[in-house]
Amino acid sequence: MTLHADARHVLSTWPAPDEEQERLRLLYLEHLARHRDAMRRSCHPDHLTSSALVVDESRVLLVRHAKAGLWLQTGGHCEPGDATLADAALREATEESGISGLRIDPVPLRLSRHVVPACGPVRPSHHLDVQFRVVAPSGSTPVRQPGEDPVGWFAPDQLPEPTDEDVRALVSAAMPLPGGIPRP
Repeated sequence: MTLHADARHVLSTWPAPDEEQERLRLLYLEHLARHRDAMRRSCHPDHLTSSALVVDESRVLLVRHAKAGLWLQTGGHCEPGDATLADAALREATEESGISGLRIDPVPLRLSRHVVPACGPVRPSHHLDVQFRVVAPSGSTPVRQPGEDPVGWFAPDQLPEPTDEDVRALVSAAMPLPGGIPRP
């Protein structure tokens, strides 16, 4: 199965939690139907991306993305070696957090369509992001690689600023239970 086919399958079978998420799901499927290169950053002005909110029993891990100027979940563009959207999200989470032994829930949590100011020659450009939950082993410590953006753990109700409403919605979807989260 190709990455494109995986994205079609994941989005075709995903039960959107509300009307807005359903609207985005249908928009993503339409984009996939129109663009054979929908999974590549070369698809302009929009393309699918994959991200992951890394969590442990009581915290979320966020990265201070220099380009966006915000604290965000891990994630980014799909790469040629990614077999699935979940693989892309897990790869990005591992690279950006420096944590080994991460485990991904292969069912997306949310979708987020957002403007990206510096991604390709056509403006406005959008990332059609498929967002997953990734669980870190207990006691994990993120490792900031030289030249990489700052990374840290935060309580879900004490997120750093600046962040955005998409991150807050993702955190709410990932950490719905007061006693922590189930392991995938």
